[in-house]
Amino acid sequence: EIGLQYKDIQFLLAKKHGCHIGVRRHLNRILRARGHTRRNYSADLASLVEFVRRELQSSGQLHGYRWMYAKCRQHGLCVRKEDVRLIMRELDPAGVSSRQARRLQRRNYFSKGPNFIWHIDSYDKLKPFGFCINGSIDGFSRKIIWLNVYTTNSDPKLIGGYYTEAVEQRLGGCPRVVRGDLGTENVYVRDFQRFLIPTQPNDPLQSYLEGASSANQRIEYWWRFLRTECMEFWLSLFADIRDNGFFDGGFLDKNILQFCCMGLIQDELDDTAQVWNTHHIRPSKNLQVPSGRPNVMYALPELYSTTDFLTPIQVEHVQLCRDACTFRQAIPCDSAVNDICNVLMAQSGLLTPSDPYDSVKLYMVLRDAIRALLHYH
Repeated sequence: EIGLQYKDIQFLLAKKHGCHIGVRRHLNRILRARGHTRRNYSADLASLVEFVRRELQSSGQLHGYRWMYAKCRQHGLCVRKEDVRLIMRELDPAGVSSRQARRLQRRNYFSKGPNFIWHIDSYDKLKPFGFCINGSIDGFSRKIIWLNVYTTNSDPKLIGGYYTEAVEQRLGGCPRVVRGDLGTENVYVRDFQRFLIPTQPNDPLQSYLEGASSANQRIEYWWRFLRTECMEFWLSLFADIRDNGFFDGGFLDKNILQFCCMGLIQDELDDTAQVWNTHHIRPSKNLQVPSGRPNVMYALPELYSTTDFLTPIQVEHVQLCRDACTFRQAIPCDSAVNDICNVLMAQSGLLTPSDPYDSVKLYMVLRDAIRALLHYH
């Protein structure tokens, strides 16, 4: 359903399930017997048009047809890429004409394999509105390790929590190297990495590297991509609220906006990361950088003549790191504001917003109600 090549399917069956199929004809015969094909364009045109139209109502209006096609496949729509391109040209001609491909000349990047190096960084474009994003990407496969939004990305204990959650709960090991910026928010990750992966003073490669953000190539490129495909929509939406005088940047407005939009933004970040991890990265001029799907490159390094550099960890060591961290709370904003908003919603019969525009409407209602209460008292 996500368009894996036959060799990817063969390797996955062998490595993950112990099912060894050495001949492609054998795999084709099995797939045909079960009614599966790599190019089974089963989705009808009306479903595709409706999906694209719905995506264009939010941050999907920023997508090119290749990314929209990847989203369709991720959501179970088996369609042709050309159909997606034509539909987008009809539904959003202004957006199609305004997008132009631009390339930046960068130094050649090289990573030995998956989990050899992770790049971590914070994205601050939405910080004036109370949404602080932090992420990590694998240097070899470009797989997103974590992508989280919360009320802060400056607390080193919180960033350390993101790291320990990925290392302990999801992967069971840590990378050979972590690359971060020169900032206080990364000091716990730096200390954890050096504690879990100790290196000798004369070792040419330390377990944690730090430097200017402009040189943190992998994650900096991905932030540009995130803005193009997702965050530009939210930036414009929040800027309109601010420019119309309904957001002053103060404590109350930030917390109400967080209450209304935090969950939607995290859902969209999760969706973006999921589509990115399954989409196909095209070959580049840098022959040392592999092409393919991030999930496949990360899970099957044998296909690229390399190995997984994930380093096993001791449970008691990770527990020591975990005890020093803080983690995201279930509530998206200040606890007092959260309680007031929930009470007002219950009294007025308001529902949890399901899209960005509903969340803005809820924000306006709650803002007026809370300000009226404050003025009354």
